[in-house]
Amino acid sequence: MSMTDFLNAEDITKAVGAFTAVDSFDYKKFFQMVGLKKKSPDDVKKVFHILDKDKNGFIDEKELGTILKAFSPDARDLSAKEIKTLLAAGDKEGNEKIGVDDFFALVAES
Repeated sequence: MSMTDFLNAEDITKAVGAFTAVDSFDYKKFFQMVGLKKKSPDDVKKVFHILDKDKNGFIDEKELGTILKAFSPDARDLSAKEIKTLLAAGDKEGNEKIGVDDFFALVAES
């Protein structure tokens, strides 16, 4: 499964391209730009499972760092500041990781 199974390739390219500068990543804008906000809950959960590279049911700091690369292999890694911001927004339990329900809430608020 790849992101283009659920999202438009052109939207992904534009969204990734909008956040090439370090410390420019805004998850709310990104999720809107790639079209994730408009997707069904089932599709959002499928995207979560693509982002959960180790398949442990959570997206951790390491996986957050490469979140843009999950959408486009030639994208940049997130900075430590961007990772912390995204983790703080999505980690409702304070366990340093984002579960599927947390991810769904992140997308819904964008």
